[in-house]
Amino acid sequence: MIEINYDEVREELEKKNLYDIQKDLTSSRRLRTAIMSLLTTALLLTIAYGMLEDPLVYTLSNIGNFFDYKIYFIIWSVVAGLSIQFTVGVLFKLEEYKSKFGYHFIGISVALLILTALIPALKDIYPFWHTVHTVTSGLHALFLYLALVPFSIWVSKENPRLRLTIFIWLGIVWAGSILMIILFRHSALFELWYFITNIIFLLYLSLVLFEKEIIKKSVKLMINEDNLNVAIEKVFVNLENLTEKKKGKVKT
Repeated sequence: MIEINYDEVREELEKKNLYDIQKDLTSSRRLRTAIMSLLTTALLLTIAYGMLEDPLVYTLSNIGNFFDYKIYFIIWSVVAGLSIQFTVGVLFKLEEYKSKFGYHFIGISVALLILTALIPALKDIYPFWHTVHTVTSGLHALFLYLALVPFSIWVSKENPRLRLTIFIWLGIVWAGSILMIILFRHSALFELWYFITNIIFLLYLSLVLFEKEIIKKSVKLMINEDNLNVAIEKVFVNLENLTEKKKGKVKT
């Protein structure tokens, strides 16, 4: 069994100018975990909220406005919207996607989603606000499309191996949503399909794009290593955390 001196590992990485890469690698893994957790939470919350009442009869707006679930509707919109916005923003940065409009569009989309949840959708009582609610919900979908689709196409060009899968996913999301409207008309199935498939698509993109980035950084750390076990430790260990723990023990 090999005993690894992590202080020596850190010193060695600093001498080789690789320590910043190792820290970035640790940060990337943490960020990937955070994003996957956020999106999974948003996915489960979407399913749970959509099933509070019969999704074949009531839309998500109906569930929030016809029953005593208004606060749940707002909470769902905030969690789902901000999870999508945070994820898309991180992926833009990760892939060095330069379109400033993408950031604006995704922010507007999330704001419109939350606004849609806040505005009452009771046609007989508040006809004006019901119309505004309908408009904001449609604009939310439009701006999400304007943010996510061009980015997905750009990623497919930068990563040819992902091209087919990305276009299949885009077809599933958008063609499937339209099909749900045609088949089930006024129901939550269209909205559930739209949000669930978009979230799963973002889970897929986050997984493969972070995997690519982590592999690239790992190769830089391991390329000149003679001992594979030590090399793997350098990839996965959080040297910053170990140093802080050691300092804490010394102080006590």
